[in-house]
Order: sequence, then C-alpha cells, then structure tokens
Amino acid sequence: MHSLVPIAPMDSPVNETGVPSKIGDRSTSDVVVRLRTQDGRDDWMYCHSHLLIEKSKYFADRLSENWPTCQILDSRNCVEVYCHESDFDYYVNVLRLLYVGVDGLDLDDIWHGVRNALGILQVAVELGCPQIVTACVKYLEAVPWEEAEEEEILKIIPRMGLQAEPILARLQPVNPSAIMGIFFSAIRFATSSPPPAMNDLKTSAQEQLEYMLTEDDDAPLLTADDGIKLEVKECVKKLFSRFNNLLETLLCEPVESVCEAGIMQSFQSHLSDLSWAGQILNKLEIMREFVNNWVDASDKIVKVVEQASSTAEITEIKCKVIEVAAKVLEAIGYGTVIMPTAKRLHMVKVWLPFARVTKPLIDCVTTNSEDALAIKIDGELWQSLESTFVSIILALPSEDQAEILTEWLGSEHIRYPDLIEAFEVWCYRSKVAKRRLSLVTCNNGITHTL
Repeated sequence: MHSLVPIAPMDSPVNETGVPSKIGDRSTSDVVVRLRTQDGRDDWMYCHSHLLIEKSKYFADRLSENWPTCQILDSRNCVEVYCHESDFDYYVNVLRLLYVGVDGLDLDDIWHGVRNALGILQVAVELGCPQIVTACVKYLEAVPWEEAEEEEILKIIPRMGLQAEPILARLQPVNPSAIMGIFFSAIRFATSSPPPAMNDLKTSAQEQLEYMLTEDDDAPLLTADDGIKLEVKECVKKLFSRFNNLLETLLCEPVESVCEAGIMQSFQSHLSDLSWAGQILNKLEIMREFVNNWVDASDKIVKVVEQASSTAEITEIKCKVIEVAAKVLEAIGYGTVIMPTAKRLHMVKVWLPFARVTKPLIDCVTTNSEDALAIKIDGELWQSLESTFVSIILALPSEDQAEILTEWLGSEHIRYPDLIEAFEVWCYRSKVAKRRLSLVTCNNGITHTL
C-alpha cells in the first residue's frame, strides 16, 4: 500500500462557523466523496464542499448547479470518483492534502518519496488541484532520483505540459557551448598527470570523455570539429612532453635511485595515460603526431624498461608499453599514418624483439602469479599485434624483409610473433619477381636489367 499523508489539524481550513474543517468529520461535512475501483472497493469520505470547490476544479465542476448530483443520507451531496486499485491511496492522499496548507509544511514529510509524489501529482492534475500540483513539482524538481524513478518520471511528466516542466530541467539537452566547456576541462585534467591520490578521478574523466565521443544507441555528445581536435592534440602533446622528460630522467638516474624515488610508478601512470590518449586520438582520426612522438621515443622506452628489469612493477609496465606500441604499430601497418621506409623498418627492429621476449614473460606471470588479474593482456591484442607486424614487414623492400625473416627463423622465440604468412609471401614474390617485373617492363617498352 502507498503511504498515506498525515493530517495536520492546526492547518485545517476553517468553515463559515469558525470551526476547523476536518476530513471524515461527519457532523460538519456536507458532501461525500465515494471512491470506487473496478475491483469492487467502495470507500466513503466525508468532506466539505466549500473546501473541495475552492481547491479542486474537478469538484467545483461536479458540485456546481450545472452538474446533477445524487443525494444520500442526511441530505448530503455525493460525488462518485472511479479509479484504478493501484491509484486508490493516491486519491485518498490528495483528498487529505486539500485539508492541509501544503505551502507551509515540510515537503519531505508530506510526499514520502519520489514514487508517492509522482502518484499524488498525477491525481492532483486529474482533479485540478493547482496548489498540490505546485507543491509536488517543487518537491520532485529538488530531490535526487534513483534510476528507476527517473525512468518513471520520463514516462509520466512530459504528458503534463508546462506546469510540470521544471521537473525535467535536469534531463534537458545541454547547449553545445556548455558541452564544449566541460569537454575541454575534462581533457585537460585527464592528460595532466595528477598525483596518484587523484587516479580515480582521472580514470572517471577519461571514461566519460570516451563516452562523450562514442556513437552507440545515441549520437556522440559532441561533434569533433577542428577546435576540439586542436585542443586534444595540444593536451596530448603536453602529456608526451612530460613523458619524454621522464624518460630522460630515468636514463640518467641509477636504477636504485629510480626505484626509491617511485619514478617507475609515475612512468607506468604516464604509459596508462598515453594508452588511453591513443584511443581518443584514433576516434578523432588525428594519430599522426602521437605516432611520430612514439616512434622517436621508442629506443629510449625500450632501454628504460630493460635497465629497470629488476623492479617489481616491470611486468605491469611492459603490459602498458605493449598496449601503446600496438596502437602505434597498427596505425603504421594499416596506413592510418604514413611513415617513410626507414622509420617503418626501425619500428619493426625495435618492437618485434621486444614483443617476442615480453609475451612469454607476461604469459608466465599471468599463469603462475597471484597478481594475474592486474597483469593481463587480452589474447586478441597479441593476435592483432602479430598481424600488424606481418602487414608492416610485407610493405618493406624485399631485402629488408629477408633480413627480418632470417633473424626470425634463427630465434629461440620463433613461435611469437608467427611470421609464416610473411615468409610465404616473401618466398612467392622472390621466386616470381624476375618474371613478373620482366613482363611489366616489356609491356611498357622499358628495358630493365634484373
């Protein structure tokens, strides 16, 4: 059953004799409101016509001379009101509220929660009780809602027109300038490398920024125009600048002092931020500067990780390094960012050996360590990285391919990455190269010595 609103006798309206009118007072009432439901419920409520007429348009119409009303015991008028069983208590509450000065009471004590207030509001609108409607709207507009309550509000309130519009203020679409403002503030904070104590807040900002830019059942919250792209690029540029400064520090400091100062923890945090930034930049299709910066820093990154191999955090750090490197290599391998041959070859020579040695280490830790959940890379990432290496290798000159494949075939880590596809394509291309190029040169009237 729904909560019934308590009556406050001190606020009860006064009738013509100066005696306060109380609902249910049979000795002073001149009208009966007969609440009836389809399930057979039939309750009589002894009321006062002067109050009903003053505070309810519905009862004012029903008790007017233009509306024939039946007479019951003691010459009282009777107004029959039909309602659903689920709404019965709400009708009782509205009738009782007509006897209460709602403007002067603590609203929390009257409504007993959002759902009850919604039910009362619907009945108050139906019975034309403006004071109760206003009080309900003020309450619902001010209090917090649970998710289920919010969905109920969205179903009910829009049908009620302007009088209930303030309730929906918190659900209205935000103007573009406000969205841009919060996006800029969030992206600056998310890439600012705040202290570890603020990591939860930073993570939340990063998640919401990604959500704002994601198209799901709804369109993205904002369109990535040139202004947004410029701001994101500038923020990531500053993040990379701090990361490069950190690399220099790590390369200059002895391993012992690096560990003691907790710099590796900062290094890992920067890697996490860069991994996230790569996803945002990829969404916005502005990966070029990010890729170039990572390519330029690759040798230093690998050197830092290798010299710090005795630190406790190193396995987690290698996971993050792999995550970022995979994003960069994918952008290069599939032509999202066009790089010259020398740089593509350099990236293979740096990151293929790193991935080859790192995968078995991480696999071993995630299999045997208690920290397996914290140190984990999705198997799809390893597979994707393998395919990316194949793609980059096959786009290199055949002599460079031969050098890479020769080294791969002689490696103890030949199982990963599996370059069989690249090997097969290289063998085929090499075998038919003279014939294919001869046909091409002949057909074009070009003399070419092979």
